[in-house]
Amino acid sequence: MKNIFDRYYIKYDQWYEDHKAVFQSEVAAVKKALRREGRGLEVGVGTGRFAQALEIGQGIDPSEKMLQIARQRGIETECGFGERLPYENGRFDFVLVVTTICFLDSPAQTLREIRRVLKKRGRIVIGFIEQNSFLGKLYKKRKSGLYVKARFLTVDRLTRMLAEAGYRQFTYYQTIFQNPENIKVAEKPKQGYGQGSFVVIGAEKV
Repeated sequence: MKNIFDRYYIKYDQWYEDHKAVFQSEVAAVKKALRREGRGLEVGVGTGRFAQALEIGQGIDPSEKMLQIARQRGIETECGFGERLPYENGRFDFVLVVTTICFLDSPAQTLREIRRVLKKRGRIVIGFIEQNSFLGKLYKKRKSGLYVKARFLTVDRLTRMLAEAGYRQFTYYQTIFQNPENIKVAEKPKQGYGQGSFVVIGAEKV
């Protein structure tokens, strides 16, 4: 998926600038699930918008063009893939994955790699567009743009994958309850899933 992000990196970053209330809504939902004590990493850090907003100082991404912007936002970066994380075992207290899981060549392998680099009782937080949601269905129909190659997941499928990879203690939050074009004020996240297009799953390594 590297080439598609190198192609759309400016458009990707500008989307969050043009939809600030949507971005604020997603950040608020992630904060509900994220415990930021200790050392953190964002896998699929992109241009660093979420890492900067959530004060996560380190990130990895395969797109060098995106990482150039992330560095300007003060993020320490590595160019690489979630399936092969260049970090030692048990390095991080928490790992964030936002709007990335649908682009991974192997989500299951990435979840195992994240578990490897997490400390015992370390936390993984995944923010993603749910397959059966309004946005999931809308983006699936698109024939061009960043999401043309996305493979969206349902909450149930991703929960099973996390459980199989060795995670437990699941929490769920959701937001983006309408068309993003209509969101002018940040939405308050709700616990659970099934209504919002953007879902956040938190879990612990066991």
